[in-house]
This record gives sequence, structure tokens and C-alpha cells, in this order.
Amino acid sequence: MADGPNGFGRPKRHLPEVRVDRWLRPVAQFMRVEASAGVMLLACAVLALVLANSEYAEAFHHLLQTPIGVSIGDHSLSFPLEGWINDGLMTIFFFVVGLEIKREFLFGSLRDPKQAALPLAAALGGMLVPAAIYLSLQAGEPGERGWGIPMATDIAFVVGVLSLLGKRVPHTLRILMLTLAIADDIGAVLVIAIGYTESIDLLALLAGGIGFAGCIAINWAGVRNVWIYVAMAAFTWYAFHASGVHSTVAGVILGMLTPSTPWLEKGVFARTINDVDDLIEGDGWLDPEHRNGVLLRMAYTARESVPPLERIEAALHPWVSFGIMPLFALANAGVALRLDSLAHPVSIAVAAGLVIGKPIGILLTSWVFVRLGIARLPSDLSWPMIAAGGFLGGIGFTMALFIAGLALDESLLDPAKVGILVGSLVSAIIGAALLLRILPQAAEAAPELSEEIS
Repeated sequence: MADGPNGFGRPKRHLPEVRVDRWLRPVAQFMRVEASAGVMLLACAVLALVLANSEYAEAFHHLLQTPIGVSIGDHSLSFPLEGWINDGLMTIFFFVVGLEIKREFLFGSLRDPKQAALPLAAALGGMLVPAAIYLSLQAGEPGERGWGIPMATDIAFVVGVLSLLGKRVPHTLRILMLTLAIADDIGAVLVIAIGYTESIDLLALLAGGIGFAGCIAINWAGVRNVWIYVAMAAFTWYAFHASGVHSTVAGVILGMLTPSTPWLEKGVFARTINDVDDLIEGDGWLDPEHRNGVLLRMAYTARESVPPLERIEAALHPWVSFGIMPLFALANAGVALRLDSLAHPVSIAVAAGLVIGKPIGILLTSWVFVRLGIARLPSDLSWPMIAAGGFLGGIGFTMALFIAGLALDESLLDPAKVGILVGSLVSAIIGAALLLRILPQAAEAAPELSEEIS
């Protein structure tokens, strides 16, 4: 091999490919597709339904109820496998939700009040009207506590449906639906924290508050070791679990406490790049101690120049989308499909809230806020598009299943799950069909409009 200008040999243009990379490349490409998270979620939901209606139903149920725990001295913490998924792994899901909420408020659509007014109005109506329809059908009945089930929108499935429709979907409609789903998540967290907390242990809740304060303090002190934060978060999670407030609420608050600014100043990165440039030119390359010091400092500087909020969200998002959410669907979507469950009052109330309440609430409050001048309808959106988006908002699934597990006892949980599945499926079909009919018309109307203007 011919030597380069500094005697280091001809530089390689590419890093060597590891054999496992060839096997994992198709998986990586699949995960980069927006709709793929929804596909994974749907596949696990279907698998859960198949298992629940097969000869393996009892064995699968026993597997989910397998106790798993840890003991330290006289203290022990034990949950069934299903509990670790719903209370443990879903806390990570809600932590990412907290990160997304903070990012939207600081840098996204929720930063500008005028821009945020329309999706916030749509989200408000999309939560209140479904809850009102559910209560109108279940007030005074055993299933009354399930009023929060049809309030939330499943962002993964909505993104999946919009992605399948391709570039015909206006960018503003995508932003509207994503922002609406984020606002729905905020509402769902409040519903979980307020509506489904029966009793509170104030001492344990105070311990959780100390955990939050500890996270803020060690960040202010400049602690960068991630395991210290993980330990503090685990303590806070356990305190919330013991307090009676659902532990996933702690995940949201921890996400919103995550710093959104880089720890290092801009000038530090520039100076490090200059040192690396000098090293590449040959200054000190043959000195291992100097070379390693510069390269390690470059790696540290590059990492700490990215805000923790963005770095952590990017790291956790694939695990949540392709691991935690599908696993949650597998553990919770399984229900024995029987005609009596389909005709159960709770099932009907949930489905009505999703299929009827969501589009009415989203369309009605959006129209009212626009007429009052509080919100503005983007020029490339029409009211039929908002209505179609309202039906897509009726895809409840993940958050609806989660709230159902908190709100209802075992005798009513299966009918609620049937209502969620049927309501979400019908909402997705109607919303997609409306968009397929509306969007080509909108595309054809655009040239005519441009000719009239000219």
C-alpha cells in the first residue's frame, strides 16, 4: 500500500463492513419507514387476538401472569410479567412522550400560540366530546369509570395511515395530526394522574418530588454519568408507584425535566475541531497519548454538543416504537371475540366515542375557534380534510388500552378492548377512505385556482 502524505498509508474511503451489518441492513431500512412502527403495532395486536382465540389462550395468559421480582433483605418488589410491561416499560414510553411534549413546546408547533391554536382546539374537542358520548351511554352504569378510554389518539397508527397515503397528504395536515396527538397525550396524562388516582400516600409522593429535585440538582452540578440519572429515575418511579399516582406520570415529568440545551458552549466544539484538524495533518499523530486524548475529547465534545433531550429521544425512539409499544399490544390487545362482547354496552360506548365523538369534537371545536378568530385554517387545508383527520383521530388503541386497564375491572375489560379495536378499525377505514376521495379532488382544484388567480 502506498504511503500517504504523512506516512500513514493510503486512507480508506469507507469503514470496513461487519458481516452482521449485511443481515441487519433490511431491518434498519424497515425501521426508517414512518409507517413501519404502525405495521409492527398492528402485527402484534393481530398476534394477540390470534393467541387469545386459540388453544394457547390459557397458556399465554399464565405466561403474562408469571411473577417476576427482586428482593433486597426484607424488601421485595414483584409484579406479574404483564405488570412489568404496563407499569415498567410503559414508563419509558411515557418518558419519551414527555420529551416530545417539551420539544414541541420549545421548538415545534406548540411554540407559536397562533400556530398551535388549531391543533389544540381540535385536541380539546377530540377529548371532551368522546368522553361526553361515553358518559351519556354509561352514566350510573358499572362502566362509568371508563370515560377516559376514547379520549386519546394513537400517534403511531395515525402516522402509519398518513404515510400509506403518500405525498398526496398536505404537510400541514400531517403537522396538525401529529400536534393533535401530542396534545392528546398531555390530556391523557392528566386523565391518568387525576381521574384514575384513588388514594395518595403523601409521604411517598414527597419522596418522588425529592427524586425530581435530585435530577435537577445533579444536572446543575454537571454530572454526566447516565447511570446516576437512571438510578435517580428508578427511585422516583418506585416512589410514585408507592404513592398511588400511576408511575407512568413520573416518566412524563422526568421527560419534561430533561435539559433541552447542550452542556458545552459553541466555542468548545470549534476549538476541538481545530485540534482534530491539526491531528489529521500529522501534528502529534504518532504520539498515542496525544492522539487518543484528542480523539476521546472529540467524541465527548460531539456528544455533549447535542442537547440531552434530542440525544435521548433519538436513542429511545426506536426501542419504544419497535419494542415497547408492540410488546404492550401483544400483552394487552388479546381478547376473546364473542358476540356478547361486541354488543356489550361498554363496547358500544367506547366505539361510539371513537367513531362518532372524535370527528365531531375535532371538527366542531376547530370550526368554532376559526370562526372566533382564535385559530386560523391553513390555506391548503379544507374542512372535509379536517373531518377526515377527525376520523383518523378516532384510532385510540395504545393509550385507550392503557386507560382501560386502569379504569375497568376484569369483567368489563374485554368488552372495552373489543370496543377499542372495532372503533379504531372503523375510524381508520373511514378516515383513509375520505382522504382518498378528498385529496385527488384537492389536487385537481389547485391548477384551476392558479389559473383564476393569473
